[in-house]
Formats: sequence, structure tokens, C-alpha cells
Amino acid sequence: MLEKAFVGGRKYWIWVGCLLGVMGVGFIMWLWQLRFGLGLTGMSRDISWGVYIAQFTFLVGVAAAAVMVVLPYYIHHYKPFARITILAEFLGVAAVVMCLLFILADLGNPTRALNVILHPTPRSILFWDMIVLNGYLLLNIVIGWNVLTAERKGSAPPGWIKPFIYLSIPWAISIHTVTAFLYAGLPGRHFWLTAIMAARFLSSAFAAGPALLILFCLIVRKTTKFDPGKEQIRTLAGIVTYAMILNVFFFLLEVFTAFYSQIPGHMHTIVYLFSGIDGHGALVPWMWVSAAFAVVSIILLIVPAARRAEDVLVVACICVFIATWIDKGVGLVIGGFIPNPFNTITEYSATVPEILITLGVWATGFFILTTLYKVAISVKEEMQQA
Repeated sequence: MLEKAFVGGRKYWIWVGCLLGVMGVGFIMWLWQLRFGLGLTGMSRDISWGVYIAQFTFLVGVAAAAVMVVLPYYIHHYKPFARITILAEFLGVAAVVMCLLFILADLGNPTRALNVILHPTPRSILFWDMIVLNGYLLLNIVIGWNVLTAERKGSAPPGWIKPFIYLSIPWAISIHTVTAFLYAGLPGRHFWLTAIMAARFLSSAFAAGPALLILFCLIVRKTTKFDPGKEQIRTLAGIVTYAMILNVFFFLLEVFTAFYSQIPGHMHTIVYLFSGIDGHGALVPWMWVSAAFAVVSIILLIVPAARRAEDVLVVACICVFIATWIDKGVGLVIGGFIPNPFNTITEYSATVPEILITLGVWATGFFILTTLYKVAISVKEEMQQA
């Protein structure tokens, strides 16, 4: 079936060519970083996780969100999701690949990743994060490809695939839970030291992931002959609505706990993010933009009539994506380092090489997603014509 990815019109090949170009630039910058070292990034002793890990953290949520389609379809037998399950699983594949690439970029020397395999440490959260991420990637590839092959043949998926499908559901939740534990298990960082970190991660994942899937479904409908379906999109919109409300609610719980208790360590990061401290406030505009987009998205989504209007839904989903990307990919990760345990402030801003490498990884993810979607949609179109 992979040969279907090599058949397409002019717009398709222009899109693929643009992605390959951005990937090439990102790869060249990565080679420069490999030669020069992480000193060309904006990271420092005080802020050791920057834009790479921020993207990784956000994309783990996008990958985990596939469960919001797989679970209703396979467990609750919600048949309408049959049309888009493969799209959700392939989105999970592309997102996990990007996660792994961002980890390799952040390591500086990619051979350091072998230390986790050569010297396994089950007491380390990183060890389990490696297992759940690679396992989830393998599960989605095996499940997605075999289900699509069976659909092309007009037969039911092989019986041996069912246990893997059921396993992928808790596994999807585990990848984001384990990633949340990476942060919540660091007692020196008060902003991350919270029992609801995993819940915050999952709520943002179940908002951003399905929102992105909705946008992709609408793009697929407009650019191909395959229609993912209105009912499917409306159901996803309902999931995004409740998840986004929970995401904002959980953050407000953190704000209440920090300021009502008046514990300085828990307050300082939030103060820095939204008003700045001692003239330092590089992330303040970002966080207020995130808050504004979050409020706008909830207003647009919470009204059923507005949510059913696809033009409004597109705006709402874009707002959800931007709000969660900033909150989780900028505020949570970078903000957690400020101030440091000695109560001093070192700010961070990504350098040009970092940004180009980041764009290269995103382009790689979209290239994989484009290829997989091209195969899946070609099969779907064949089935419609049969």
C-alpha cells in the first residue's frame, strides 16, 4: 500500500517538497549542533530543558489523544468513529516520532540515548518513558497498518490484533502519565511538584489532540474525496469542549493552592509567568496570549450551536491548539525553571538554530503524517468506489 504515497497531484508534491526543504534545513542545523554542542542553544545551567523538551511534552499529549477515538470505537462500539480511527492512530505515529526526535535533539549527542538501553535503571522515570513511547509507537504502527490492510481487502482485522488494540488504550494514557511523573518527581521544582500534574497533562492532551484531529479531518474533506463525517467531527468537538474546561479548571486549582497557601515556592513561577519578577518577564506576553485563546476557545465551544458551525469550530480548535501549546510547551516547562532553587532568575530564549531544528522536526512529523494519510485516504476512496 505504501506505493500510494508516490501518487499525487501538483499541490501534493509542492507540499511534500516544502516539507523536505524544511527538513533539510533542520538537519543541517542539527549537524551544526552535533559538531558545536548544545552551547549554540539558549539553554544554560539553570534552564537545562528548552524548546526541544517543551515540544516533546506537548506532542506526547497529541499522541495520547488517539485513545479518545480508539476507546469509544473498540470498547463502546461507537461505529461512526470507524471512519476516522485510522486517522487518529496515524496521527499518534507521527506525534511519537516527533517526540523521539526532539529527545535526540535535546541530548546533544544521540548516542547518549543508548545509555538507557545499555544501563537500564528501572527506578528511573526516563527508563519507563523510553519503554512507553517506543511501545506506543510500535502498537500504533502494527494496529493501524493491519486494520487498514484488512479494510482494503474488505475483511475483518485478524483476531490476533484485538489484544494489541485493547492494550493500546491504557498504553496511550501511560505515555502521558509517565511523562508527567518526570516533572512531578522533581522536588526541587515547586511548580511541577503537584499531585494533579498527570491529570493536567491528560486534560490538555484530550483537548489539543482531538482539536488537531478535527482540523485534519476538515482538511481531508476539502482536499480529497473522502469525508470523515459530520457526526464524527461533532463528537470530537464535544470531547475537546469538556477536556478544555477541565484543563483550565485544573490550572485554576494550582493557582488557588499556591496563593491561598501563600507558599513562596509555589507562587513565584505563576507570578513570573503572568506579571514578571524584578523586571524579568519574557514569558508574560506568551502566557496572556495563551489565557486569551483558552477563554475564547471555551466561549466558542461551550455553545452547542456555535460548536456545530464548522467555521466557528475551526477557529475554536486553532485557539485550543495555540493555548495548550503555549501553556504546556512554554509556560510549564520553561517556567518551571524560574526562579531556580537559589531564588535567582535566569531567562531563556530559543536561538535561531534551535528554532530551525524544531521546525525541521515538525516538518518530519508532517511528512510522515502526509505519507500515512495519503495511503489511508487512498484506501478509503477505493472502498467508496467499490
